[in-house]
Amino acid sequence: MSALRPGVLRLGTRRSPMAMTQSRLVADAVTRLTGHEVELVGITSRGDVSSEALTQIGGTGVFVSALRAALLAGDVDFAVHSLKDLPTGPADGITLAAVPARDDPRDALVAAGGVKLADLPRGARIGTGSPRRAAQLLLLRSDLCPVPVRGNAGTRLAKVESGELDAVVLGYAGLARIGRLDAVTQVLEPDEMVPAAGQGALAVECPSGREDLVALLGCVDDPASRAATTAERSMLGALQAGCSAPVGAYAAGTDVLRLRGLVVAADGGMALRGSASGAPALAEALGQQVAGELLGRGAGRYMAVPDRDDDR
Repeated sequence: MSALRPGVLRLGTRRSPMAMTQSRLVADAVTRLTGHEVELVGITSRGDVSSEALTQIGGTGVFVSALRAALLAGDVDFAVHSLKDLPTGPADGITLAAVPARDDPRDALVAAGGVKLADLPRGARIGTGSPRRAAQLLLLRSDLCPVPVRGNAGTRLAKVESGELDAVVLGYAGLARIGRLDAVTQVLEPDEMVPAAGQGALAVECPSGREDLVALLGCVDDPASRAATTAERSMLGALQAGCSAPVGAYAAGTDVLRLRGLVVAADGGMALRGSASGAPALAEALGQQVAGELLGRGAGRYMAVPDRDDDR
């Protein structure tokens, strides 16, 4: 165990505007609740600078790996990720110290002319780097044309503004964090588009050996958010699906936690749904139960989808 040193805590974060904003929110909360000053340390990963497809450079894990390497090297004290980007398996030497209160987990449509999904023309080009979103768009409307895109939220919004795309689908929470809710033309409810496991939530990680730091960071942990996302990620892990498979998982509830799971064929031609309810303390078991149900109905055949983007 290493004792907390006097001075400023270093928070590792990706350098994108969204990542910096959400990391600053966590930093401010830690300072407010503990009195410890926190400085942001921007870290650039290969995924941030490469124009190659993420499948060629290691998938969405390339973003997480750079921050974890900085943690293990002692270059930063703790790191903040979008929880949905974290692999579901454990990481040697690293602890998930906190899941702060979750923001809105829903997806949002940003369409030219302010139209809703039902009003888009046939063949409308909708940008998304997420197979989950693309498959569910086709499930809702088989005449649409999902288009793979990369880049941060601002880059994607610009493609709609320029007319290159008719619309994009992004996370509502991410748009809120960068102050662009004005662009949203329709919020897609979980009954319409099931979110990604962990969507809208943040993950605070630190080295496992720093028990003092694990305890300190626990001040920003929200038990309800941790239980809900634990159920979702447990389902994803049991499916062995990966964070970019066409899989949705959404859990909510206080006294009783209800988990809904969805696996969709890439072309939107087939969808399998499952659900389970129980006490929040049973979150991990609920995820495994829903995954077992989906696998028993043939979900495995629909999950061999390339990892294309970070699903923002």
